[in-house]
Amino acid sequence: MNEVSRYIARQLFWSTVIVSLVMTGLLWLFVSVKAVESIINRGLSLKLFMILTGLQFPNFLVQVVPIAFFIAVLFVYGRLNTDREITVLRAAGMSPLALAKPVIVLGLAFTLFGYVLTLWATPKSYKMFREMQWDIRYSISKVLLKEGVFNTISDKITVYIHERSGESELNGLLVHDSRDKQKPATVIAERGAMVQTPSGARVLMFDGSRQVIDSNTGKLSILYFDRYSFDLGGAVNKPKLRFREARERPVEELLNLKKSDVGNPKDYGKFITEAHQRMALPVNALGFALIAYLFVMFGDYSRRGQLAKMIGASALFVGLQVLDLSLINLTAKNLGLIPAIYAAAAGPALLAFLLLIVQPGPRLFARRGKLPAPAAAA
Repeated sequence: MNEVSRYIARQLFWSTVIVSLVMTGLLWLFVSVKAVESIINRGLSLKLFMILTGLQFPNFLVQVVPIAFFIAVLFVYGRLNTDREITVLRAAGMSPLALAKPVIVLGLAFTLFGYVLTLWATPKSYKMFREMQWDIRYSISKVLLKEGVFNTISDKITVYIHERSGESELNGLLVHDSRDKQKPATVIAERGAMVQTPSGARVLMFDGSRQVIDSNTGKLSILYFDRYSFDLGGAVNKPKLRFREARERPVEELLNLKKSDVGNPKDYGKFITEAHQRMALPVNALGFALIAYLFVMFGDYSRRGQLAKMIGASALFVGLQVLDLSLINLTAKNLGLIPAIYAAAAGPALLAFLLLIVQPGPRLFARRGKLPAPAAAA
């Protein structure tokens, strides 16, 4: 690329980065607000919360980067057009294709980045996210017992803590255990500690009593102790296997799935569509950007600004997004529509390339008599 192309490419790149950061931050904030419920109700630590929400970033970027690049192209070329810089460059002999080189080069780079995300980073990070969710749901060691409330560990175990001191020290404990329906037990202790053992989580209690009522005889028995260990390892019935969603499986596995590998045979189409969507989606980064470029460059310079062009480009952009989502839903029900997913993704880019290669010049990019016809591409 020449100096002019590098100048435009730098503006496009940093504009895309800034818009991506803003949009990703907003999405992260939205997810964080929803995840606050897990912090409040399950007592997750801030570190674990940050890891869980951070694992969503690759999925955010897949959606955000094409949109951010589209906005960057509209902004940068719209500003260049408003400042008459595009007019000067075209009068100096730069063709529409030459002016589009920064969009094409960055579009291909963002497309490659999108494939890295969809084929590797997104399924890997989402798999880690789901495994951590699974671990938190069924492993009591990942849940901090909150003070001053009754912590429902399962439908048969309830733990109350008057006060916490440090990460594991507990003061004023009460545990109600109804796993044995015939002999429900209540354990009270002055202090204790949460520990993790190879067999699972345990609560060590000191200076307390264990009260058991025999449901058959109604007899109460009390055992006083100096030290008592309460096992929480089997408090939650953890399934042996976890069904993996389509988003956490690699593309090669999705393409080789059989209907028997899917829990519900009706969902088989969703798994196959997920694989083809990942292979088609990154191309949108180039296609959307070229749409924005063509709309900004269409016609001659207008003192009224670029509002009408930007509205038109945005309307087409939204329409293509709706088309993509509709095709994904329809393809999940009818796998014969799979080629339509690739056509919808590659169509805008191919059409834009065709318009740029034939170089329609003044007939498309400026009205006759308004601007000298551009010379050969720089």
